[in-house]
Amino acid sequence: MTRTLVTGSAGRLGRSVVTALAQAGHEVIGVDVVPGTPAEAAHTLPADLTDLGEAYDVMARFRPDVVVHLAAIATPFSRTEGRIFRTNTQLAFNVCEAAAHTGVGRVVVASSPTVIGYGAPHGWRPRYLPIDEDHPAEPWNAYSLSKLVAEQTMAAFARNSETRFAAVRPCFVVAPEEWAGAPTQSGHTIAERLDRPEIAGVSLFNYIDARDASDMIGVLIERLWDLPNGEVFFAGAADALARDPLAELLPAVNPATAASAAGLTGTSPAFSSAKAERMLGWTAKRDWRSELEIG
Repeated sequence: MTRTLVTGSAGRLGRSVVTALAQAGHEVIGVDVVPGTPAEAAHTLPADLTDLGEAYDVMARFRPDVVVHLAAIATPFSRTEGRIFRTNTQLAFNVCEAAAHTGVGRVVVASSPTVIGYGAPHGWRPRYLPIDEDHPAEPWNAYSLSKLVAEQTMAAFARNSETRFAAVRPCFVVAPEEWAGAPTQSGHTIAERLDRPEIAGVSLFNYIDARDASDMIGVLIERLWDLPNGEVFFAGAADALARDPLAELLPAVNPATAASAAGLTGTSPAFSSAKAERMLGWTAKRDWRSELEIG
């Protein structure tokens, strides 16, 4: 049985990851400073992983085979910029450091599509659409910068340890209860994001069901030994969180996207998960049309 430690196990994505991995036969260790880790976890521990000593203690206590690092201040501007950057970067370094130096074999680090730089207050335009892992990163706030630093931290350890690393950029994560009307991380419901394109348009209408992101992480864990060390993957739904084609909607919310958006036909999303499909054999199974519950 694979022993897998999930940081941020009580979070929006963490809860689904714990459940999916447990159902797949992993012995899951949930680590979070707040309660809410699903009962499927074999063990839970409220550790503060911004403290390097606690990070080492957690790894030494449980000796996991795999670490899935999701813990972070997960919403831009929800704390002061300095607090967000300090917390998220320290978490990434401490988890990678402690995992690599206690012999953990595989580590998956959560990043974010925000590293691309959309929503910048002084304007932003994509180099091309759909956006893939080769698109330049242009973070402009503490959250997006902290996630790019987390990727670079992961890459540094991948270059200098025997541990196998990868990073995932999950799109706007939708937890199962949010399809039924619970507020999303932005405070809006999914129905509101669909009805008011200016809300989801800032993030280019990207999204992914938390269960699909969890499935992708499960596949990635199994494939890490076969991949080049330090790969980065987008994980998004196969369509956009929009009622109309992005070729029409994107120029309306961001005129700078007009030329590149013209090639997005039908329900095509602005972010590509083709690399994950090519290298992992993974594609998202759920979309908002099948999951959204009205009333």
